[in-house]
Amino acid sequence: MCGISGILEVGVRPDTWRERLDAMGRILAHRGPDGEDHFIDAEAGVGLCHRRLAIVDLTDLGRQPMTSADGRWVLSFNGEIYNFLELRRELEELGHGFAGHSDTEVMLAAIRQWDVDGALERFNGMFAISLWDRERRRLHLVRDRLGEKPLYYGRCGRALVFASELKAFACHPAFAADLDRDSLTLFLRHSYIPAPYSIYRGVSKLPPATRLEIDADAFAAGAALPEPVAYWSAREAAESGVTNLLDLAETEAEDLLDGALRRAVGLRMIADVPLGAFLSGGIDSSLVVAQMQAQSSRPVRTFSIGFHSEMFDEAPHAAAVARHLGTDHTELYVTPDEAREVIPRLPQMYDEPFADSSQIPTHLVSALARRHVTVSLSGDGGDELFGGYKRYFLMQALWRRIRWLPAPGRRAAAAMLEAVPVRVLDRLLGGLGPKLARWGTSRSVGDKLHKLSEVLSAKDPEAIYHRLVSHWKHPAELVCGASEPLTALTDPKRWAHLPHFVDRIMYLDSVSYLPDDILAKVDRASMAVSLECRVPLLDHHLVELSWRLPRRLKIHDGEGKWLLRRVLYRHVPQAIVDRPKMGFGVPIGDWLRGPLRDWAEELLSRERLEAEGFLDPAPIRKLWDEHLEGRRNWQYYLWDVLVFQQWLAARTAV
Repeated sequence: MCGISGILEVGVRPDTWRERLDAMGRILAHRGPDGEDHFIDAEAGVGLCHRRLAIVDLTDLGRQPMTSADGRWVLSFNGEIYNFLELRRELEELGHGFAGHSDTEVMLAAIRQWDVDGALERFNGMFAISLWDRERRRLHLVRDRLGEKPLYYGRCGRALVFASELKAFACHPAFAADLDRDSLTLFLRHSYIPAPYSIYRGVSKLPPATRLEIDADAFAAGAALPEPVAYWSAREAAESGVTNLLDLAETEAEDLLDGALRRAVGLRMIADVPLGAFLSGGIDSSLVVAQMQAQSSRPVRTFSIGFHSEMFDEAPHAAAVARHLGTDHTELYVTPDEAREVIPRLPQMYDEPFADSSQIPTHLVSALARRHVTVSLSGDGGDELFGGYKRYFLMQALWRRIRWLPAPGRRAAAAMLEAVPVRVLDRLLGGLGPKLARWGTSRSVGDKLHKLSEVLSAKDPEAIYHRLVSHWKHPAELVCGASEPLTALTDPKRWAHLPHFVDRIMYLDSVSYLPDDILAKVDRASMAVSLECRVPLLDHHLVELSWRLPRRLKIHDGEGKWLLRRVLYRHVPQAIVDRPKMGFGVPIGDWLRGPLRDWAEELLSRERLEAEGFLDPAPIRKLWDEHLEGRRNWQYYLWDVLVFQQWLAARTAV
């Protein structure tokens, strides 16, 4: 795990190269505190910088940028290739020799043997790669299949700049840092900015499972940057999987998945540094830890944080799982003040607006783990691949009931619900709270019914899904002078052709919410404290297997992750882990009415918003007043705006 950056630019003096690469390295030091190295070919116009977090082969033989044995290839990458030992054995049989035991050296030998595409096909890992071909004068930028590791790139004047994090772009004097208002609309809808967009005009996120090949000579002559090319397709994996479903008895399916999980977890336990795991006590993290403990000769280190609020506290559940599995468990109870102390650091941590409030506890548990280990495994990915989100089976039940109603009738019902104030609905229907609990624990009955009204008039399941995952429903009306770009969620041409709508929305989550929210959150929160986070459930072989499993093994009798649960019950008693899904949040809504009120009021003042000129103050002030008065819980909408405002203030102050 590391931080990478680099520049492609002709006509730069050698001393300027080193100055710029040094500056980029310093700003990414948190991603790689164990050392920094450069590769500079001033004549060709390429410079690579690598900040190292040493995980495998801690000696100098594992340092990057690393040059291949034949001198052709220079590699600087962020991540891990988990199957490097298997590849090494195969390459040794083909005549390759190795000086050290790093995965980087194996990657270079694989590229020599099978070229770039052939090597990528064989790599099982998480990675953001920069690869310089000295013979053909080509720069390759590559991102892993599911999007675990970030990679930004863009033109700055005559230069191409790339880096693990946006902050490194500021080290190039031609970086304009022009805010992209269209990308801001996407942020206000989703609370994150989806790839390939970034908050800055002219800077893109390399999409997952793609590589970008840049001819240095053509680029120097003024050629436009080519489009990224896919080397693996989540869409093809989904479409092929549901077309070739496995015909298995339930026990056979459990055995198959158990074996695949064991291999995926085992590969991610290879490290020359202390290793542990996040443990929430939920299905996914408990299963990862169970598989780790089954393959470890000593207690696995596990970590969880707790809050002094039953609504948000998962620590007791994690402790119960840890006791049963016999892990070496560490938990830390965090006060609200300690959690809120993270908020001022968010702009520096994320570089662009990012407003999933679980970023706060994710950073806190990462900081806790880093006191004891350098690598931590997590259970992310299970919800998207195995049907864990409530919206999957709720949408299935909801669509079954409303699809027969004429559209005008549904629109009329939605209008009637919206016309009744939330407080009135709470007073009249408060007794329905337990029955509506599956809509989320943080909403009142009135809030839940108003949320329901948003989807009643939808024309199809995809429209329901889009409304459910949207925060601001019309963000282009909120951002001055902007229009909302197409994304994987709004462009039907990019949708997978799957017969059942639950499969379709699981696919959409896996190519949008998963890489751009969940994995971005985990990467930034963990790397801010120099912790490598590995995600076994996103092994691409396991992803492909998940699509070949019938839907009934994922969502069964209104229960998500059915097959994952059955595998977990082989390791942990059902009574310990069967509980409602809590999520990993903090009480933002209450904080905004209490200790964060003055901070928020300053950022949301009408005068400030008008002076900045990005957002229309009227709808924001309306929601802020309603939230303060307790008429509605607008925490998600307001948190998006506040995160942007804080990011903007931090950017302006630099």
